[in-house]
Amino acid sequence: MAVWPIRKYGDPILRKKAVKVESFGEPFQQVAADMIETMQAAKGVGLAANQIGLTHALCVVDVGLIDEGAPPKAFVNPVILQENGKEVPYEEGCLSIPEINEEVMRKERAVVRYQDLTGAVHEQECDGMLARVLQHEIDHLNGVFFVDRLSALRRKLLSKKLKAIAEEAAAEARERSKNAPSAGS
Repeated sequence: MAVWPIRKYGDPILRKKAVKVESFGEPFQQVAADMIETMQAAKGVGLAANQIGLTHALCVVDVGLIDEGAPPKAFVNPVILQENGKEVPYEEGCLSIPEINEEVMRKERAVVRYQDLTGAVHEQECDGMLARVLQHEIDHLNGVFFVDRLSALRRKLLSKKLKAIAEEAAAEARERSKNAPSAGS
């Protein structure tokens, strides 16, 4: 297993819509295991594949932080079928936007259709924190950040911090491309 670097706000892959997973073999299952390890090393509750630079429609959630004793879980090709209940505020953060936490309004319940790591299809009705985390991670898979859900004024107030994070992401991207093997290697 491996811990992958987490991409930051400003990295273009974070704005791309994830690609549906069609192959559920061992390499894919290893990616999911690596994502769980990466999420836990970063002390996150959830992680979407684009946050580690992959285009898979895959997110993982450390359900044990929500429901004590439950194992981490992978959600493949997740789709929110329905959001129910009233919108409730809760302070959210994001591994791709370090050191920024803001109150975000989200529905208190959601029905999610997803596949597990074998490809079997499931529908799950969730509420509370699990519903919120899944809405947050599925937003990621659609290229949406929690800060996109804030008021224009609040985003403006955060713009300097977000710009600094984006500049850091650009520097990290330059470093990755500099260290990438060349076509002749």
